[in-house]
Parts: sequence; C-alpha cells; structure tokens
Amino acid sequence: MAEAYRVLTLNAISKKGLARLPQEYVVGGDVAAPDGILVRSHDMHAMDIPAGVLAIGRAGAGTNNIPVQQMTERGVVVFNAPGANANAVKELVLAGMIMGARNLAPALCFVNGLEGDAESLHQQVEAGKKHYVGHELAGRTLGVIGLGAIGSMVADAAIRLGMHVIGFDPEITVDAAWRLPSQVKKAASVEDLLKHADFVSLHIPLLPATRDLINAERVRLMRKGAVLLNFARDGIVSEAAVLQGLNDNRLHAYVCDFPSTLLRQHPRFVALPHLGASTEEAEENCAVMAAEQLADYLEHGNIQNSVNFPNIAMARESAWRLAVANANVPNMLGQISTALASAGLNIHNMVNKSRGDAAFTLVDVDSPVPDGVIQALAGIEGVLRVRYLPAE
Repeated sequence: MAEAYRVLTLNAISKKGLARLPQEYVVGGDVAAPDGILVRSHDMHAMDIPAGVLAIGRAGAGTNNIPVQQMTERGVVVFNAPGANANAVKELVLAGMIMGARNLAPALCFVNGLEGDAESLHQQVEAGKKHYVGHELAGRTLGVIGLGAIGSMVADAAIRLGMHVIGFDPEITVDAAWRLPSQVKKAASVEDLLKHADFVSLHIPLLPATRDLINAERVRLMRKGAVLLNFARDGIVSEAAVLQGLNDNRLHAYVCDFPSTLLRQHPRFVALPHLGASTEEAEENCAVMAAEQLADYLEHGNIQNSVNFPNIAMARESAWRLAVANANVPNMLGQISTALASAGLNIHNMVNKSRGDAAFTLVDVDSPVPDGVIQALAGIEGVLRVRYLPAE
C-alpha cells in the first residue's frame, strides 16, 4: 500500500489529474507540511515553501512562477508537463495565422461599429469589405522557431494546409527530430528563417539568451507584409521593435497571447488573454502528467520531465531503495558506495545521471538501511537530499 504522502494544491487542479494520485494521499489546498506541491500559475517566488517539500509538479510547461534555482539547492525536484498542452496551443496558432492572413480582427471591429437599418448596413458592408482583403495560407511559407512538441505539431498542421515550412532549433532533441515532418526545411539561423518566411511562429522558452530574440534588427530582416505569431512568452519579442515594424508596414500583423499597453491601440495588433493552454483537454492532460510524475518520484525516486534534475528511472529489484539528490562533483558515487559498504550493505543495482551542476543517484540494496547510514550519506559534501524508499 502506498505511503500517505501529503500534496498541497496551489491552484484548481483538474480532478482527472488528482485521480492519478494514490487514494492514500492527503491532497488539497489547505494541506499542512506537504511532501509535494501541484501548481499551475500561482507565483511561488514570495512563498515560504516548507522545508519538507520533496517535489513540485507544474501542471503546464513554463516554470517561471517557481524558484527553480532555490529548489535545486534544496534537492527539490521540479517537474513540468511538456507537450501536454501542445495540441491546444497548435490550434490557437492556426487560428492566429488565419486571423492575420484574413484581417479578421479589424474586420470584426468594423462590423461591430456599424449602425443603421438593414439596407444601410448592407451598403456599409459592401463599401467597407474591400479594406479587409486578405490572402490564403496555401502556398505561403511558415517559419517555426523552436521545434519541440508544439513547434513540430504546428509545422505538421501547416504542411497539411498546403504551406511550405522552414524551421530553426539549434538545440533540437533526438525525440523532437523524430517527430518533425520530413518536409520541414532547415534554416541556417534565425536571420535566415526570417528572410524567407511569410509567417513566423515562436515556440521557445523565455531565457536570458532568448529575451528580445525578435528585436529591431531582426524585424527589419523579415519579409515585407509578414505576420509574426507569439504564443510562447511575451519577453521573447521586443514590443518597441514590433510597433515600429507595424508602423513601417514591414509587419502586416502581430498576433500573440499577451495583451500590451504599448501595442493595444494598433489596428493590426491582435492579442488574446493568454488562452494557449485554456482548454479542458489541455488542463486535464497537464494535470495528469504532473500528478503521475510527482507520484512516481515520491514512491520510487524516478524522475521524468524535471527542469532541474536529470531524467532517471530504475526498475525495482529490491525492497530497499535510496534516492540521492547531489551536486555533480567528482567521486560522489565512490563516497556513496563506500558509505554503504562500510555498513555492510550490498548494492543490488545503482544508476547515476547528471544534468549540468545537478545529479541524481538511485541505489537498491539487499537489506534494510539503518538510520545511521542515511545520516552518513546526508553528511557527504555535495549531497543535497537523501530519501529512503523501502517497499511496502
């Protein structure tokens, strides 16, 4: 039977997601002394996160609302749910492309401002519709920057609509490369992509290196009349550069998921209220993934889709398991092995993985582990947290 771990929810988490946690768990928004936390958008930076927290599961992709570095230093694993909302975002990007290509936002504003009787209305429509002539997507070129779960789905959908697609992602993973349609042409750089695309869609995280990725210089490189789509993060795009591009008619439209005080009055700026993952299906998928990952870590020490520790998993071949979060430093495995051998514990199986400055070690031994051994492991310089996970 699963241990009665305590899980604090900081937002309304889908019931289908919470149902993936073992029934023995204590789960809710008022849980004290939690072992794990499930969160969506709640800002945790100003929060006093209890010392007993072992893991945080983000029911979504971005983790900007979580103090990840602080958690890493405490040996707390932070999970996200990459790809769980990919279809929802993909569909919204397609809607954004159509809105930009067919001038739907200004056309809707025009219609909503009409007054008069039926005959007058008809005359105004026939006289005004010429101002909103657009073009079709088929035959146009879409440039996708970032070819992860969402970017590859957007590329595939665009190809099915008859578009040409070019992509750029210098850090594409093997899994992402396998997902990518073969028709996607590779751009040599961001600049190369911008020069050849009628539509540009961004699907990258907001990092110091990606802030203002689309700046004034790069806007000037874009094809005249291009449509820029941003359903990733607002800071990736320089609003001042986009405003200048719209005013110069270099950009035909900027369609994004982030309202802006600087841009909101421009007739060819289309902003949605952060709807990217706002579907019932996406919220359920994210919650299910986050809950399953959290439970697997609490029960077995396995890590999948962490943003601060490496992915690691080991099948249970022994009833006695140790899970060690540690700094990625020399001789860590040697010190762990020595501590266990000194206590007469035989290692049945061991796996160690590293990711940057962080590492994680799973060890199955052939007999129960005394408290003194756990304390000895915790005392090794560079060990961030030690957990003992005996099977029930």
